[in-house]
Amino acid sequence: MKTDAGGSHRLERAWLVRGPLAAVLLPLAWLFGAVIRLRKLLYRRGWLRTETLSVPVIVVGNLIVGGAGKTPAVMAIVTWLRSRGFTPGIISRGYGRVGDHTLEVQAKTAATDCGDEPLLMVLRTGAPVVVGRDRVAAGRALLRAHPAVDVVVSDDGLQHLRLARNAQVLVFDERGVGNGWLLPAGPLREPLPRATPARSVVLYNASRASTPLGGSLATRALAGVVALSAWRTGEAASMATLESLRGRALVAAAGIARPNRFFEMLREHGLQIDALPLPDHFDFATIPWPADTADVVLTEKDAVKLDPARLGATSVWVAALDFTLTAAFKTSLLPLLTAPPPPVHGSDHGNQTA
Repeated sequence: MKTDAGGSHRLERAWLVRGPLAAVLLPLAWLFGAVIRLRKLLYRRGWLRTETLSVPVIVVGNLIVGGAGKTPAVMAIVTWLRSRGFTPGIISRGYGRVGDHTLEVQAKTAATDCGDEPLLMVLRTGAPVVVGRDRVAAGRALLRAHPAVDVVVSDDGLQHLRLARNAQVLVFDERGVGNGWLLPAGPLREPLPRATPARSVVLYNASRASTPLGGSLATRALAGVVALSAWRTGEAASMATLESLRGRALVAAAGIARPNRFFEMLREHGLQIDALPLPDHFDFATIPWPADTADVVLTEKDAVKLDPARLGATSVWVAALDFTLTAAFKTSLLPLLTAPPPPVHGSDHGNQTA
């Protein structure tokens, strides 16, 4: 089963090597790099103003475009912080939503109004989530609405230099930095640092480190599946339910940046799937599989956009992922929350290692 999602995937493949397409775009990457350096200089000199929140801030983000695992990392960090006695809240831009205004996300908020990832974070963590293009305004709105929050976790925002941060988590997957070039010749939003920046912790959503930076490996595993209607009411996924799907003809649909990782995970657990890759943040305004499809397996990011009443006779199952942080990662991150944020030199990660 195929869709028109292949165009973006072809571009991502081009970013993995320094081929003809990437080389043609390299002058634009040089211009992009110059803009990045100028912007950081303006913050260092104080010509652009950095603002702080009244509680510690952790920014979780990627240097590379596409889904490296920052949202699962945010949810895992929030869960861990709560276990340590903190009361965390989350801010996010809310990619793909209509409008840029500041909005608190509720469990019944439409994904079109807040973005699919913020809605998923509300449903999975129960933490308060506020979205807004201006992360500083979003953080202040969060703290006004929830004064008990004592640490703010920013989903993305690594390049949002106006928001001061106590700590940064740099998330990489198995792609590392791709071809090592900046956008649009490569996948980098900003240059890879020569060493881990101060107050930063590196987290690899991969089986091994994929850059020269030292960091911790996160463990990502399938936690099982659950019926969409039950998932909507908070029922947990189970491996027993997943095992009951073995031997059935399943459509596996994924509107995420790296759908093949999801498909391979399902196959590794013995499911027979017809893979249906969809564009990242696919809105499900139309149902993408045939009406007579018996069983469909989705990611949680996709599930937030589907009303069970729209699915007819199709049984839709939600596959949940567990994202486990290492003790070394937690040990590195925790002390950063007790120290005041430094004057922001942005995410000034050094020069590109081309």
